[in-house]
Amino acid sequence: MSKIIALVAHDNRKKDLLDWVSHNLKKLNDHTFYATGTTGKMVSEVLDHVTCLKSGPLGGDQQLGSLIAEGKIDYLIFFWDPMTNQPHDVDVKALLRLSVLYNIPTASNRSTADFLITSRLFNNRDYKPILKDYSIYLNRDLEPKG
Repeated sequence: MSKIIALVAHDNRKKDLLDWVSHNLKKLNDHTFYATGTTGKMVSEVLDHVTCLKSGPLGGDQQLGSLIAEGKIDYLIFFWDPMTNQPHDVDVKALLRLSVLYNIPTASNRSTADFLITSRLFNNRDYKPILKDYSIYLNRDLEPKG
């Protein structure tokens, strides 16, 4: 079953992501991809079915976060650079927060990405992530007491 996979890589990790995609092309080619800016342009040279969003600092991370919140992303592969401050760190944190909130399998490096795509659950059409019920949080009384 085809999955929808988000691909993101910081500048110092773009080559690593392209190497990983190229190495796993056979496993990945039947899936659909969303990718931020230059990452998307780069991987679309080897992958079919890539929708390029804006660059991360220009709103691409937020676009991906929106797709996650809408239930349109199955996996997030985000090769981030832990050694370089990013001008859009708050957007990166928000994206990762949403991937956790919506229980999206997320890989932040090559090893984790390898484990994710080799899992027997990767192409399992019956697998649906269990979403935490946030109704208590959403329905809480916001009126000040007093």
